[in-house]
Amino acid sequence: MNTWYTIRARATGAEVLIYDEIGAYGVTAKGFLAELGALPDDAAIDLRLNSPGGSVFDAVAIYNALKRHPGGITVWIDGIAASAASYIAMAGDEIVMPENAFLMIHDPSGLVMGTAEDMRATAEALDKVKGSLIQGYAAKSGKADDEIATLMAAETWLDAKDALDLGFIDRIAEPVKLAASFDVARFLNAPPELAEAAGERDDHSNGDADDGDLGHVKPLTGEAASNAVTLSGEDGAGSGVPVGNTRPSSLSESSVAVANTAPEAIAIRTEAIAHARSIIDLCRLAGQPQMAGRFLEEDASLDAVRASLLAAKAQAAPQISPHHPQPGPNPTARPWGDVIAHTFKLKG
Repeated sequence: MNTWYTIRARATGAEVLIYDEIGAYGVTAKGFLAELGALPDDAAIDLRLNSPGGSVFDAVAIYNALKRHPGGITVWIDGIAASAASYIAMAGDEIVMPENAFLMIHDPSGLVMGTAEDMRATAEALDKVKGSLIQGYAAKSGKADDEIATLMAAETWLDAKDALDLGFIDRIAEPVKLAASFDVARFLNAPPELAEAAGERDDHSNGDADDGDLGHVKPLTGEAASNAVTLSGEDGAGSGVPVGNTRPSSLSESSVAVANTAPEAIAIRTEAIAHARSIIDLCRLAGQPQMAGRFLEEDASLDAVRASLLAAKAQAAPQISPHHPQPGPNPTARPWGDVIAHTFKLKG
């Protein structure tokens, strides 16, 4: 099964790898949060990122879960941490970035099809999401909210020195070989280095990758192949992994990795995906897509989601005050409960 993350326990903590688009392959943050929660509370986490971003709602849920984790978290930006991935990076107690890596922050965006009210609601939701992102970036960097907002509006790409100067990272590491690249054409201000890397990938591609493949890694052989981190699932084709820039642990040391290969784990993840899709569908049908992220983070049941959506709908429903009488009780009439209570009070 394809997924965009791997969580592996080690003798001295855990390694978490996000080397693809967050929320890709239909896998939401629900499974990620479940596996993260299975780690010991005091487990030190090495979080390794090489991602172009993805679902902002999943990113917010992951950021909050990491901030709640009692153990220390060291973030390693192994290639790029763009968009939603850069927000997840801010959860680290220490953030390390190689000289040739990149971090990008920008305004959240989304697509909506519907009425003017639908579009206004989506715009309001994006504003609220941006406010949450600003708080995370500001908390790490110490910069003022308005300064962060300006950087986001400009789609700001930062190399390691710039990120260190602005307070987004804590130290710079030696440069790494970026053997993988992502499609950065969607971004306005992507650095030329990334565009060139993407071009080199296309020039040397052997045509085996799917059209939707976000990255490509040269095949490894021998001992390197046995230690390689496979992220793209059943077909074994790696996606978005910087060669020689991971610190793999053996399968025997990794209780979480072993659990991930068990049928029970596959069933749990399948159930989590179905549950997340149901929540998203319910929120869309109710015209409240922005509420899905909160429900997923809270691990709310479908009954609780329905109840909350009905409550939100009732609260937002405008009162009809027409010039012509409408079927039903007169809005100015006293409620039957008040009438009955008053009657019994008189008789008592």
